[in-house]
Amino acid sequence: MLIMWGMGLSLVIDDFKRVARYPKAVVIGLVVQLILLPLVGFLLCWLFGVRPEIAVGLMILAACPGGPTSNLISHLSRADVALSVSLTAISSLITVFTIPLIVNYALMTFMDRTEVIRLDFLETVLEISLVVIVPVALGMLMRRYYPALSHRLAKPVRIASGLILMLIILGVIIKEKEVLPAYFAEVGIIALTLNVLMMALGYLIGRGFRLSAPQSMSISIETGIQNGTLALAIAGGLLKSTAFAIAPAVYSVIMFFTGFVMIYLGMKSLPAPEPVLQEVKNRS
Repeated sequence: MLIMWGMGLSLVIDDFKRVARYPKAVVIGLVVQLILLPLVGFLLCWLFGVRPEIAVGLMILAACPGGPTSNLISHLSRADVALSVSLTAISSLITVFTIPLIVNYALMTFMDRTEVIRLDFLETVLEISLVVIVPVALGMLMRRYYPALSHRLAKPVRIASGLILMLIILGVIIKEKEVLPAYFAEVGIIALTLNVLMMALGYLIGRGFRLSAPQSMSISIETGIQNGTLALAIAGGLLKSTAFAIAPAVYSVIMFFTGFVMIYLGMKSLPAPEPVLQEVKNRS
């Protein structure tokens, strides 16, 4: 929530109006993430010949939406944050219906079994609102009514967000240090392939449809940075299988490191956002 609030300091309502007026980027992003990603995941499971439990776990991960981490990485990499937030919110709602279809199909295909997977729609909406929408809106309100303070906070909050991301990665590695080596040996190659391939495809497809570089970067990040927490909850909570959780766990660690690569590339190639105070002067 703190990260999302800091992100809101960099956004204005016109950013979301622009996304709504020109929905092509949203449509392309959703197609890449919700259709192409599961298809590529299924193809890689077949090509790599992984054991059924790993294949199901990877498909659970591929069926999930992007999470707040994708918004943070888009923010730090100077991508289109409004597009990223919009894609996260919309895909999170759509996947309430698509996750059961994809996961049930994976179970039937790879495990020759069926499960009834259901996600609570209202619970999902509430989670998105509390973690993403409400803090972003509060940050935007602060930028609107207290621009000078928002300007002073922008850089410290951006630095704090990067530190929080690093602490999350470190915490995951420390917590899972006993099992990660074995997990990486089994799943690392296919998880890294899916992650890098989808990030590349997301960017190239965006540019192929003549989207801007920041928009294409957001689609790339949104496609590659999945909601690993939700995937682990489905694997361990709904399906009660540690084996299904292996692929999402490994992917969740890998995506943080590729996310740092995207931050580096974005900061090197994309223009910095317009400072808040300069925006106020322009309005005057």
